[in-house]
Amino acid sequence: MSECLFCKIAAGEIPSNKVLENENFIAFHDINPVAKVHVLVIPKKHVANIAHLTDKNESYVDGMLSFIRDVAKELGISADGYRVILNTGTKAGQTVFHLHAHVLGGQEFGWPDA
Repeated sequence: MSECLFCKIAAGEIPSNKVLENENFIAFHDINPVAKVHVLVIPKKHVANIAHLTDKNESYVDGMLSFIRDVAKELGISADGYRVILNTGTKAGQTVFHLHAHVLGGQEFGWPDA
């Protein structure tokens, strides 16, 4: 996926403000934060979003939730709580078509009006 922004970040071709990284995932600060703490967590292997997970690529996201838990601990937001958002598709607000979780914290959140 040579055109994918997040693939380039995962490959180190584009710099990012990293929070945590392991062999499968990378977490970095969002360049347009919508909360006091706003970090993106991506799998290093490309899959567009949840709707594109199949038997052949679902292993790409194995361990993502535990990695997000570790990211929240690293950021110091795990004790007070945080929000994890996975947008899937254009109508849901997905703008970069590489699966990614938004980890938001550092403040209180309400529930958005639908």
